Amino acid sequence: MKKYITTPIYYINGAPHIGHAFTTILGDVLKKLEQMRGFDVFYTTGTDEHGQKNQASWQESGMSVEDFLKMRSDNFKNLFDKMDIDYDFFVRTSSKEHKAVVSDALNYIYNKGLVKKKSYEGLYCEGCEQFKKPSDLDERGFCPDHQKAPKLITEENYFFPLEQDRQWLIDYINTHPDWIKPKRFAKEVLGMLAEPLDDLCISRPKSRVWLGVDLPFDNDFVTYIWFDALINYISSIGWKSDGDNTKFNETWANVTHLMAKDILKTHAVYWPIMLKALGVEPPKHLIVHGYWLGEGGIKMSKSLGNVVDPYEVMDLMGIEPLRFYLCNAMSTTGDSQISVDLLKQGYKQLANNIGNLQMRVLKMIAKSLDGKVPANNALDAKDKALLENIANTFERIYKYGDTSLETVSELSDEILKAGDAVNAYFAAEAPWVLAKDESKRDRYEAVIYTTLDALRLIAVAVYPFMPVVSKKILASLGVNADEIKAEFQPCQLPSGNQTVVGDPLFPFIA
Repeated sequence: MKKYITTPIYYINGAPHIGHAFTTILGDVLKKLEQMRGFDVFYTTGTDEHGQKNQASWQESGMSVEDFLKMRSDNFKNLFDKMDIDYDFFVRTSSKEHKAVVSDALNYIYNKGLVKKKSYEGLYCEGCEQFKKPSDLDERGFCPDHQKAPKLITEENYFFPLEQDRQWLIDYINTHPDWIKPKRFAKEVLGMLAEPLDDLCISRPKSRVWLGVDLPFDNDFVTYIWFDALINYISSIGWKSDGDNTKFNETWANVTHLMAKDILKTHAVYWPIMLKALGVEPPKHLIVHGYWLGEGGIKMSKSLGNVVDPYEVMDLMGIEPLRFYLCNAMSTTGDSQISVDLLKQGYKQLANNIGNLQMRVLKMIAKSLDGKVPANNALDAKDKALLENIANTFERIYKYGDTSLETVSELSDEILKAGDAVNAYFAAEAPWVLAKDESKRDRYEAVIYTTLDALRLIAVAVYPFMPVVSKKILASLGVNADEIKAEFQPCQLPSGNQTVVGDPLFPFIA
């Protein structure tokens, strides 16, 4: 079976921040987890290069449009490459292939009579590039995300009706309880659907915005940025309004969209209704996460200037500890705080939990056992119980956990718990004392084997988060790490394997 995972496409009017990094890392972690389960996965991310804010940024740049868009898009692509994101396709909405599918989709719904032109007056947030209802604003009349009052705009535009499918969408949500994850966000969407839906404005006049996809039926307008951007999920896998969509349907059947909660409405209200008009089923799952809160407890935003620079923290702690920390720290029930100090704490937890344990046991057996993995024929009930508990926990998550933020969070938590359990076991058994008493040789070797095999299980489980660290641990145990599968049988570390101490997994940082 093929699975299809997408991130949102990121707006290029500013530099990428830790929020962009997290969603893209989450997609990469889910891809690796699913591959370990034996699935074929197609993963897309990319950049949204149209709209009013991008146009304004270009006008200040002094560059050609093409060079400006590529330069800003490359800011994201270079970051994702530095983070070792294994995407299969990088979306650029300025590409002719994507524009062709947007035009095809627009023509399709226009020819079905689902587009109408009318004058409209509304409150327009330039930060969101969306019209807002008064109920969307805070008590000051400000957009909560951009801390600014929207402007009152009157203009003529093209509209796509939503209200006729509101009850269909309500019924769909109620009959597909795992469509939106975590489930609390489904309640939010049902709240959005409690009142009639306004028609969706799907155009912008070129007198105000010209950076976009021309409406195929009226060249005085460009396509509304969200109608353009959302189409990337189907343009990336070859949808067309006529012809053979067999390959598209095979991939689309198991698509999961990842997103932060600020774009829930566009994905859970606009997008399924758009897809219905195109004759396409809704995505299988929407995975929604909360905000990363910066200083002052406010959602990170380029316009507010309270972002955490992913390059800065990667230079400080490396790529993989950052990946693990973000996936472990993101709450499944709300928003999450982030700062450089918290990131340092997470790094030191990994160093103490896994890194120091690995180094201690390997150095110990380098001196006492010539670095060879001992036999496992003297393990007692306590040893076996520790390994079985760790193996069974990881086996359960990999076998029964679904493609969700909750599964990723649980897995990262259980990896840390396993590390804590092995450290406690190692301290209680005190192998450095056993090593001095030849009469306790069997017990010493049993403790060493149990610790090494537990590290092997942890290394396999941690692969989606930290693939390089995972392979380093396995290689240090003499285990072939060319292909890592979700196999968690205890006592499978071969006796006699030659171990290698190597460099610390997590070097000291101040």
